[in-house]
Amino acid sequence: MLNYIWSGMILVAFIIAAFSGKLEQTTQAAIDSAGTAVQMAIGLLGVMCLWTGLMNIADQSGLIKVIARFLKPVTKLLFPQIHPSSSAMGAIVLNMVANMMGLSNAATPLGLKAIKELQKLNQEKDTASNAMCMFVVINTASIQFIPATVIAVRSSAGSNNPFEIIATVWITSICAILVGVTAAKILQGKERNLRQYSMRRYAKYRKAG
Repeated sequence: MLNYIWSGMILVAFIIAAFSGKLEQTTQAAIDSAGTAVQMAIGLLGVMCLWTGLMNIADQSGLIKVIARFLKPVTKLLFPQIHPSSSAMGAIVLNMVANMMGLSNAATPLGLKAIKELQKLNQEKDTASNAMCMFVVINTASIQFIPATVIAVRSSAGSNNPFEIIATVWITSICAILVGVTAAKILQGKERNLRQYSMRRYAKYRKAG
């Protein structure tokens, strides 16, 4: 779907440029933007390699296990269905740490691994479990203490102070995760109440029959 959307936007832009007599400027802007994109990608590559390497060192040295124990009260509250020592919880913690460091690209494969592990524990394979829904909320609206990716983009774009967004990122990510977790918990409670109501109705029907 995204391919169709982007293709449509590019086509519309060139049609408008052709009718407005700015096709040459539009073509030149596209070429210049492509060069800028390559430069920014190279700049991001260094930051991503640095933080991904640090994450690997933290995992191999056992630091992730220490962080997992530190986050245990939080993860137990968010994922009461998942055993703290399970591989699914380990993948979830790795994803949370990567997101806290602002490594959105590095957190993606960790998030996919966490979903695969959660799917193994899911009893209804064709329906997302409560733990999977909560994880998607945590992954999407994660608290970023060090927004490394955004800082790298701002630095590559020539920002005089690429770190000035940190406080804003903290506030917005905290608000987002509070709203997301609250909504997920409320919906989980409604789903549980509906399931209990259905079970009582079914038991009453069987008893009457």
